[in-house]
Amino acid sequence: MKGRKPTLDNVVPMRGDAPKPVPEPHDLMSDGAKKVWQELAPELVRMDRLKPHYEHMFVAYCESASDVIELTSNIVLEGRTYSVATRNGVQQKKTANWQARQDALANMRQLGALFGLSPVDDARLATGGQGDLFEELLRGIRGGN
Repeated sequence: MKGRKPTLDNVVPMRGDAPKPVPEPHDLMSDGAKKVWQELAPELVRMDRLKPHYEHMFVAYCESASDVIELTSNIVLEGRTYSVATRNGVQQKKTANWQARQDALANMRQLGALFGLSPVDDARLATGGQGDLFEELLRGIRGGN
């Protein structure tokens, strides 16, 4: 090897890890879901929660989130209820958009939990699951951290 031997004062250490590549949204996704993917995927990759074998489940989450956004917009424009004349008088009924949004929200919550997309689920994934039931109690009794 030619040149001067490296010493500690002339070696520049690497700064952090190299950023991980963020996968592109899948072709068959809706435009709204692609926007959700582009917004959330970089952070999930950074936290090591979006691995290749999880992508299809994340596609489903993105579609649910896109549905919630679109249905909320429809509700704002059309309202959440409509009036129906029945034999018991005029009644207020919930629109199909309102029920569809409730279904999309339920899917979003269920799928989002898998990726830690709520504060509670994020904390659960960050600690590696339930852990030892009595560990924190015993640590407090012993006076340790």
